[in-house]
Amino acid sequence: MGTYLHFTISILLTFIHQAESSSVFVLKGQDVRLDVQENVQLKELEFFKWTFRSANIVRCTDTLSVRVSPEYNNRVEFYKGNFSLLLKNIQEGDSGPYTAVVSGDNEKTIIAYQLIVQERVEPPVLTVNSNSNINATCNVTVTCRGQNTSVTSSCNNSTCSQVGGESRGAETSTVPLLSVYVAGGSIICNHSSQVSWATDTKERMELCPIKSEQGEKANDNYAFKVGAPVCVVGFIALIGFLVCRKQNKRDKEDIINTDYATVGTPDNGQAGGEEQASPGPTSSSIYSMVGQPQPSP
Repeated sequence: MGTYLHFTISILLTFIHQAESSSVFVLKGQDVRLDVQENVQLKELEFFKWTFRSANIVRCTDTLSVRVSPEYNNRVEFYKGNFSLLLKNIQEGDSGPYTAVVSGDNEKTIIAYQLIVQERVEPPVLTVNSNSNINATCNVTVTCRGQNTSVTSSCNNSTCSQVGGESRGAETSTVPLLSVYVAGGSIICNHSSQVSWATDTKERMELCPIKSEQGEKANDNYAFKVGAPVCVVGFIALIGFLVCRKQNKRDKEDIINTDYATVGTPDNGQAGGEEQASPGPTSSSIYSMVGQPQPSP
């Protein structure tokens, strides 16, 4: 009974310890620093240590004498001033719990970290399943794929909504997150983790027809508004041209008729300045006087 109770208490303490630990995500190959948040003052015969799982990484006595475990030589740096630990060139095998402990008469956990090492995400692939343009709204269905997971979304001019069931990793999981959204006239597929990200982009203008029905109506209205006044002005100009041409023709005919009439009429501008009248039947002339009989003496 006592053994069972001790085992149960150990499990509960393990759960409490894990619940208090802070998750730290690190890109594979980089360095990470584990800080101690409180001011640690070592008493006589006390020592401070960092552990990984159940193995010691480094130990520091109350006299600040430091000893690093042989397997961590050239892989860690210990700071005596604040008891922080720097881990270099992190690899996947370094994932796990790290604990800072002050040990003496009693053992006290100062801080605990859960280290999660992740590789850089692969570039995603965004494919177009269908597209349409209705009432100037671009509707596109796309699928974003990356690292053995995928998500299908329906996008319009401003937003994207997922189609079907959930197929992406949670943000707190080690599985990278896939998301699809609209930004700056583009549909973006984002493949991200807590330490890296990559995208694939499609331009919406390339996915949908350039002209919509509304755009064509707008063009027709614009052509009517601009073309109708131009046609009216052109028609008025043509009528004016024909009227002027006909008037010019009449003027020429009047000038010709006036010239002929002037030739058949005596010119008042001849020498003498007086109009020359033809002799009438009552006027006496030389010819009429010669023809009449003379009276006898």
